[in-house]
Amino acid sequence: MKGVLLKVEILGSGGAITTPRPGCECRICAEAREKGVPYSRSGPSTFVHGPDVLLDTPEESKEQLNRSRVREIAACFYSHWHPDHVMGRRVWETRNYDWRAWPPDPRTTDVYLPRRVAEDFRKRLASWEHFEYFAHLGVVRLHEVPDGESVTINGTRITPIRLAEEYVYAFLFEGEDRRLLVAPDELNGWHPTSEVRGVDLAVIPMGICDVHPLTGERQIPEEHPILKEEATFEETLGIVRELGAKRVVLSHIEETDQLSYDDLIELGRRLRAEELPVEFAYDTMLLEVG
Repeated sequence: MKGVLLKVEILGSGGAITTPRPGCECRICAEAREKGVPYSRSGPSTFVHGPDVLLDTPEESKEQLNRSRVREIAACFYSHWHPDHVMGRRVWETRNYDWRAWPPDPRTTDVYLPRRVAEDFRKRLASWEHFEYFAHLGVVRLHEVPDGESVTINGTRITPIRLAEEYVYAFLFEGEDRRLLVAPDELNGWHPTSEVRGVDLAVIPMGICDVHPLTGERQIPEEHPILKEEATFEETLGIVRELGAKRVVLSHIEETDQLSYDDLIELGRRLRAEELPVEFAYDTMLLEVG
């Protein structure tokens, strides 16, 4: 499918526990406070230049956009209802509404909710009520996307793909003979299907490090229930092998993984030596697709 050139900007590379974590004085957090980006990591969000599409709005969304290369936002897609992906949603009011104008003349951004996300927004965190208010102000237009359907924006086809954890979606971007997969979170139990195998670039969550990948030290007890709910880093590497993407960038990196920016540079070097095309995201990272 022909379209515009795709570029990916990592607005926020952190997970539910960002870096530095408030009140924490561990090595990772202390270094992040001292040095800032790329050692610090804000909440999970990605922007795709070309179609000019934002994926998710964490608490830091306003700050992320202010420091970014983003100038226009044609649309936003939400991957799921979790707080670390939606709680910066008031960015639409602060970005698009100028209360001084009379009569009101707001900018309006199209917001797309895959079917299960729309259902969950109606039940969780008052998200639907908040977006209805934004729609009343005229700062967003809400669209529900049925499973299996695509949306074309600025010449790029975008297909929400429901993952094994059925409340969450990844997004396949197709344009200019390039394919991009962005999975903002929750790969637990997922196996790549034929429609996404061999993409030019995949941006996917790292998974939790129950074992420190550089030292081998166990960080999460084997009996911890989270290991039944979240993909581990090793399970993510299995997904990378199945996916067969030309390039993989791992994001959604938790402070609790206890990996600094320098640690991840070294870990990426080791993985590439094993012929895995893996590198690690950082805030403000810019990637060209293909």
